[in-house]
Amino acid sequence: MRFTGQIRFWNPERSSGLAVADIQATHVPALGGLKQQRVRGTIGGAEFVSNVMPTGGGRLALSVSKAMMKAAKASIGDEAEIEITSVGRD
Repeated sequence: MRFTGQIRFWNPERSSGLAVADIQATHVPALGGLKQQRVRGTIGGAEFVSNVMPTGGGRLALSVSKAMMKAAKASIGDEAEIEITSVGRD
């Protein structure tokens, strides 16, 4: 699945810590529902292995590491092209 997501801090009031990209609710069923799990894919064309996690309100978010942002040449506040190619496999 492909989507565009804005990279943001999990807790925007802290302006630091965990970065995430929200996944549209329409993609939740294809990812197996509202549960935390491992995923593989690309962000800005760079490959990654990460996790998706529930964020409340029927949504999921992709955990975006500093290494993922660096490889994608992206930072907090940027929109990134994200593709998730596999779920639940390491």
